[in-house]
Amino acid sequence: MSASSPKNTMSINWFCWHTWRRSSYNTMWCLIGCSIGDLGTIAFFQYTGIPWPTLAIMTLAIINGLLTSICLETIILSRQMAMRLAFKTAIGMSLISMIAMEIAMNSVDVALTGGAKLTWWVLPFMLTAGFIAPLPYNYWRLKALGKACH
Repeated sequence: MSASSPKNTMSINWFCWHTWRRSSYNTMWCLIGCSIGDLGTIAFFQYTGIPWPTLAIMTLAIINGLLTSICLETIILSRQMAMRLAFKTAIGMSLISMIAMEIAMNSVDVALTGGAKLTWWVLPFMLTAGFIAPLPYNYWRLKALGKACH
């Protein structure tokens, strides 16, 4: 494999503005999908007062975040391909990226609020962490493998 081969991760140009922009766009859509399920789950437990342990709430929030992200990506991709293929593509997207996003968001929430609690002031920190955590991986995936969500 030559040094200029796209599969050689050592030769990746980490200063490509176009790739950072595209990976940021992809990460944004993933963040929207993950946030819907994640924040919705935390809000549900917060407002209903159901006394689940923080770890259980956060685990369920991660699962729901992954599911809503896959659902949103399926809808977006279905505009470009058949629904069945869109779903398969969404399922095959990078779970590493989504899991990193979810863990970052929930870790910030617990670190800043002491539990599974949503407050207006914590949301920007959660969303920023959720965006930044998978971004380098999404850049690498796009640059080295040519694979993106959209």
